[in-house]
Amino acid sequence: MTRRLASSTVNPVGLGCMSLSHAYGTPPAREDAIRLLNQALDLGYDHLDTAALYGFGANETLIGEAIGHRRDAYFLASKCGMTGVDGKRVIDGRPETLRATIDQSLTRLRTDRVDLYYLHRWDKSVPIEESVGELARLVAAGKIGAIGLSEVSAATLRRAHAVHPIAAVQNEYSLWSRNVELGVLAACAELGTTLVAFSPVARGFLAGALASPDALGERDIRRMMPRFNAENFARNLDLLAQLRRIASDRGITPAQLCLQSVFAQGEHVVAIPGTTSPAHLAENFATPVEPLPGDVLAELDRIFAPTAIAGPRYPAATQAEIDTEEF
Repeated sequence: MTRRLASSTVNPVGLGCMSLSHAYGTPPAREDAIRLLNQALDLGYDHLDTAALYGFGANETLIGEAIGHRRDAYFLASKCGMTGVDGKRVIDGRPETLRATIDQSLTRLRTDRVDLYYLHRWDKSVPIEESVGELARLVAAGKIGAIGLSEVSAATLRRAHAVHPIAAVQNEYSLWSRNVELGVLAACAELGTTLVAFSPVARGFLAGALASPDALGERDIRRMMPRFNAENFARNLDLLAQLRRIASDRGITPAQLCLQSVFAQGEHVVAIPGTTSPAHLAENFATPVEPLPGDVLAELDRIFAPTAIAGPRYPAATQAEIDTEEF
């Protein structure tokens, strides 16, 4: 059962590649990352998601080296507008920066075309129309197949879509991050835009493998996220316990139930869980894509009411950089 993404159809479960190079502590050894990417294709994954930011280019380089020779086997998405400059993360949506970034990405990815290219963050100092206008020129030049946006509101999506069709919006979406339900989910359905859910398993929390925030590595970005501080983590464990009960009753894993709950929100929704574990890679891909009964959806909706989640998604400084609606 496939779902539409840009001009292609893909499996509902894609692979977010960030953790192979970036953000969640020490990345896996290069040979293990190469092995996992090839395993993903062997399992049937056909939608891979990366970004110029991840590893400050290292993730794109990894994909090019590991599976560039299998380029016809997967739909490739990458991102611009947020990159590493002199060792620091920089948001820059100026047209000239986007032009330079795509050429660097194509070289690293060992391809002549990215199927879907997202503006990773809206640079609020640059009108969204200018950034999307440049991406439209990249479509015309044949360097990218379609345009996406990440971490945006419904209002920004509509402004961008008036300049050029937006094929996808990639926002965080999971049982404990339901901001898209404030407008983006419906706007995507109306405009024919696919919603690509990142962190659909709540940055691993709802998979149940993380017993304590103390287990997070020094460089793990979750250490800076309020929901992973000791007090909020302890409170959120009650939600995990209830999720585990429902998943057990249905004969699936908590991670698979998380993915099913996202897919249940519409045929225009796909997800890109990330992992460095071959076992979790297989588990995610094996998620049964079938409708959840109404009573199960209602129970999940009740348990994971936004007011029940302890802690905001991001620290205040990070929240200021994004454009999503917030509860």
